[in-house]
Amino acid sequence: MVTKFNNLKIFTANSHPELANSIANHLGVPLGRSEVKTFSDGEIGVSIFESVRGSDVFIVQSTCNPVNNHLMELLIMTDAFKRASAGRITAVIPYFGYARQDRKARPREPISAKLVADLITTAGADRILTMDLHALQIQGFFNIPLDHLAGSSMLAPYFINKFKGMMDDAVIVSPDLGSVGRARVFAQRCNAPLAMIDKRRPGPNMSEVCNIIGDVSDKTAILLDDVIDTAGTICNAAKALVDIGGAKEVYVCATHGVLSGEAIKKLGESVIKEVILLDTIPIPPEKRLANFEVLSTAKMFADAIKCVYEEKAISVLFMN
Repeated sequence: MVTKFNNLKIFTANSHPELANSIANHLGVPLGRSEVKTFSDGEIGVSIFESVRGSDVFIVQSTCNPVNNHLMELLIMTDAFKRASAGRITAVIPYFGYARQDRKARPREPISAKLVADLITTAGADRILTMDLHALQIQGFFNIPLDHLAGSSMLAPYFINKFKGMMDDAVIVSPDLGSVGRARVFAQRCNAPLAMIDKRRPGPNMSEVCNIIGDVSDKTAILLDDVIDTAGTICNAAKALVDIGGAKEVYVCATHGVLSGEAIKKLGESVIKEVILLDTIPIPPEKRLANFEVLSTAKMFADAIKCVYEEKAISVLFMN
């Protein structure tokens, strides 16, 4: 294949080969030839079937479930490219696992996100490209450059197009205090007002709505979050928006669809009209409800990879 990216190579491990292949197609380059396998004793082995000496290598790997396997695949693959004399290695991590363990909430707890950052750097990565870290301070955990893409730049146009001329009837809702900054930027993009759910967490993966700050009465509420994991928080928030706030209907959008535990059951039984997710994590057909819409991030990652390769600013991707 003839390409202007003669020194650019895209490789993938096993977490999301479909996304890696789509990114390569957008760039017009072939997906690199490699194999990541698991031996009978559980150890991971990597084989690279082409020269990468002096190449600009991009490894596409979400550290999603099974998180530890996919993380080890990324680390071992990075080490393989480093030992094969790759010119530069960029770890493209659409979903960064362990991101919610970014601080010590209680005594004697680890800061696992920092540990993972150190592991990736030690393995030999020269740069990180990721999307919507759960906590922005994780960028500071790396001692190498990190480029951070915003999922809202894809989600906002979806709603602007869906509610053409009717965004005045919509309100953007943050599911908690920690997501207000993200929701505020999203609301500015959509030119819509902002509301917030005041909640408390009695335990892990549990939440209770205490209050709704802002007017959502007779409005189309758009709940924005970075991650939907067990879906308890988002379903409780959606129910409160209708029952307490008097919202007309509720849409939910998020960058990362972890969808663990009984998430699909909860979402299927909820008042949510539509769930819009990005494909940073593969969502198999059996987990896709009728009201799911999954948007591809391939073009955005391809454009970002092109900027990195050509040494151009990634900020230009978000100017509009």
